[in-house]
Amino acid sequence: MAQDRRSGEGKIALVTGGGSGIGRGIARALSAEGYVLVVTGRRPDVLQRAAAEISADTGGVVRAIACDVGDPGQVATLFDAIRAEFGRLDLLVNNAGSNVPAVPLEEVTFEQWSGILAANLTGAFLCTQQAFRLMKAQEPRGGRIINNGSISATTPRPNSAPYTATKHAISGLTKSTALDGRPFDIACGQIDIGNAATDMTQRLSGGVLQANGEIASEPTIPVEHVAEAVVYMASLPLAANVLTMTVMATKMPLVGRG
Repeated sequence: MAQDRRSGEGKIALVTGGGSGIGRGIARALSAEGYVLVVTGRRPDVLQRAAAEISADTGGVVRAIACDVGDPGQVATLFDAIRAEFGRLDLLVNNAGSNVPAVPLEEVTFEQWSGILAANLTGAFLCTQQAFRLMKAQEPRGGRIINNGSISATTPRPNSAPYTATKHAISGLTKSTALDGRPFDIACGQIDIGNAATDMTQRLSGGVLQANGEIASEPTIPVEHVAEAVVYMASLPLAANVLTMTVMATKMPLVGRG
């Protein structure tokens, strides 16, 4: 694609959980579209390596800023740094998240519950809150927020109560953000991803518990397909919005009976 036609030329984007997996794939695709990228996560070494490799690959500007998105102080510092260096934010991708071992609901510890709530839901809220403050004040006003919802935002796996609860909540956060952002030219949408091939989904090929009690392997799709979908969502003018999109392996057992 010619450089003067790249959809993100000159725009500033923040991808949380951008050092690995889906987040890294999204960050690379956005950088290739001309976005100036900020990637954040909890592991500075992983972030720095990802930023350097993406920049070398795309020729784009990629900044790595370590941040635990579940910590309000660290999130405020992150956005202060973005405001100081770039003066604005055009796109926030709330991708950071984690999971707990697949154990019966009654065996989930309070610490596990609290940790996944902070990473998957509180982090998305805190980043959205800071993005609102910046996007409302900047000129031109407005921006876009894209939340990683997962297909667990609609359909749970067995023994996944904490993860599923946070992802169902992301759907509510997405809709509230879309509504509250409307008067300020802030659009918000959600991408629900089914079985993108990352380190977290390697276990799928070896078999995972299904709703009928069987253990079965599941197909995956390359992360690039997810990244391309996010680029499309981000490329729309702020007068248009993809509220929800599902990108999944065609043959994964989602729409059949359990």
